[in-house]
Amino acid sequence: MEYRIERIGREDWQRLRKVRLAQLLDTPLAFGETHEYASHQGEGNWRARTNWVDEPGRIGLVAVDADGEWVGTMLSVPNADRADAVDLIGVWVDPAHRGRELGVADALLDAVLAWARGRGAGRMLLGVHEANPRAAAFYLRRGFTYTGGATPYVLDASARILEMSLPLG
Repeated sequence: MEYRIERIGREDWQRLRKVRLAQLLDTPLAFGETHEYASHQGEGNWRARTNWVDEPGRIGLVAVDADGEWVGTMLSVPNADRADAVDLIGVWVDPAHRGRELGVADALLDAVLAWARGRGAGRMLLGVHEANPRAAAFYLRRGFTYTGGATPYVLDASARILEMSLPLG
């Protein structure tokens, strides 16, 4: 199957809403909001989200299948505490499009890494829920390592988000 990688635009709020709700049903622990909360957000909120992703210094990418459906997302934003770093967020691939042989996650990550390197970032950071071994295995395969940093998961303080890092030099 062929996929193309596209940038999320300000006009894509309805598509972003659709895919975000799918993400929250599929992998609720991977995101810091609930499906119930997100499903009650109005058009203004979704427009604000697409505007936020489209601001300078940020990138939101989607994998689009042959039917034009968004089947994966990856976003990157400047790290709030480290000037040389960018954060990888909003990572998701539809279950029907997962797997190394399809290459959706790899294609998205390759595009985000190219963008980050192009803007001179020294490293990429991300947080992975301790109970998400599938995601952690993907990041480890792509060269990320655990930093030893961890924070409580916003929706359940008894769970941890583990920090991972990838040098971009």
